[in-house]
Amino acid sequence: MTRSATHVWRLFKWGRTLARHGALRGIESDPLTPPEVKRIARIASLGTRVPAAPDYAAALQEIGPPAIKLGQTLSTRPDLIGAAAAANLSRLQDNLPPAPFPLIKAAIETSFGAPLEKLYASFDPVPIGAASIAQVHRATTTGGRDVAVKVLRPGIEHEFARAIDTYEWAAAQAEAMGPEPERLRPRLVVAHFKQWSARELDLQREAASASELRENMVAEPGYYVPEIDWRRTARRVLTLEWVSGIKLDDRDALIESGHDCKALAATLVRAFLRQAIVDGFFHADLHHGNLFALPDGRVAAIDFGIMGRVDRRARVWLAEILYGLITGDYRRVAEIHFEAQYVPSHHNVEEFATALRAAGEPIRGLPVKDISVGRMLESLFAITRDFDMPTQPHLLLLQKSMVMNEGVATRLDPDINMWETAEPFLREWMRSELGPEAYYADRMVETMRSIKLIPELIRRMDHYYPPLGAAPPAPPLPDVTIVESGGMWRYALAAVSGAIVAATALLLLG
Repeated sequence: MTRSATHVWRLFKWGRTLARHGALRGIESDPLTPPEVKRIARIASLGTRVPAAPDYAAALQEIGPPAIKLGQTLSTRPDLIGAAAAANLSRLQDNLPPAPFPLIKAAIETSFGAPLEKLYASFDPVPIGAASIAQVHRATTTGGRDVAVKVLRPGIEHEFARAIDTYEWAAAQAEAMGPEPERLRPRLVVAHFKQWSARELDLQREAASASELRENMVAEPGYYVPEIDWRRTARRVLTLEWVSGIKLDDRDALIESGHDCKALAATLVRAFLRQAIVDGFFHADLHHGNLFALPDGRVAAIDFGIMGRVDRRARVWLAEILYGLITGDYRRVAEIHFEAQYVPSHHNVEEFATALRAAGEPIRGLPVKDISVGRMLESLFAITRDFDMPTQPHLLLLQKSMVMNEGVATRLDPDINMWETAEPFLREWMRSELGPEAYYADRMVETMRSIKLIPELIRRMDHYYPPLGAAPPAPPLPDVTIVESGGMWRYALAAVSGAIVAATALLLLG
């Protein structure tokens, strides 16, 4: 286990970088920040020229690839870091210098035990893109097929393991500082980040995700997933069909090429709803760079390193919540939150429904362009605090994907009304899933499952069983030694100029 002093030294370097970019200013002004953290933030900023506006994205890019990935994760948590910080972090696009080609070539040849020339008839040594975890090259297979080849950066696994070790340590320190950090559960946020990173560092798993999504999306003909070249895919190398199209953020080029931007936006919304609600398996990295318009009008997606899953019970809840917000049935939305145990039972359902109405009515029926995101987020964050709602880390990817999908769709069609676009789809799905036939079929399946469980339940009556449909088990959290506020550590932390605040900043920016 890494010693606490090593974590402190790493945090010292990261903290000074954050301070130089003004990323610690929000900590000092936030009334919910523990006093100890505020004091350390002030110490960490001593001797630095703090810019007028904080630039969190630039700070994390300077720290390195693991910080970039963590920043992208935190950009989905405006409740944790603030709306302004989340918007700034959303600019992280992984535009990094590429690794030298000889190292990339060696990685490919080692993965397959064959010379590069035996695998690809041509291979462009200049990558078309270099991200925090991998870079992508264009190539042609020996069979004459144009492909994209994604290769992990050399040594990236070790770099992530070292950084995540310190994130875990820092999150544990932050969570021990008071009830508000504990409610936000930074340790679980880091645990999920660790899971997501592990998946992205295994390109064979990414290939499997792409293959599964391709099968699921047969039902949505306007949405295309490239085919995987399994013969040239391994843990560190992924080869897939080359996609030629126009990125969805280039609206002028799309219009010039004759694309119907409104139709593209509607396809995006339908495809996402089908993935998240019907299949429970969705693309969770839907920024503009991963989405293309093909010449025939279809939308193509790439980069399947981050995928999300939602179980059926949670999907039913999600559909009912969205439909309730669309139709203004705030009482039903409130009931679902209590059924799902998202709100502690000591609160009142009617009061929660009233709070939801206060947040929902000002925006219901408006096009997205007329909705104040800041005002909406402020209302929702107030609700989570007032009703002691703990963070639901298992829904973070879904929340992130919904926001990203909306952003891409509204850029294509500024007048799109996400609620109106989603309503027919949700209504039809709920009719099929929650109608009488589905209801009685579900009850029969549940009854048979319950009967099979009776012998085991009798043997294990002393064990606690989570309610059906509750959040999935949390990832295992590492044992972390908590630094006490008194004694020698108090002086050691001050002596290194507030090193620990770097980790807190990563979790509580803004």
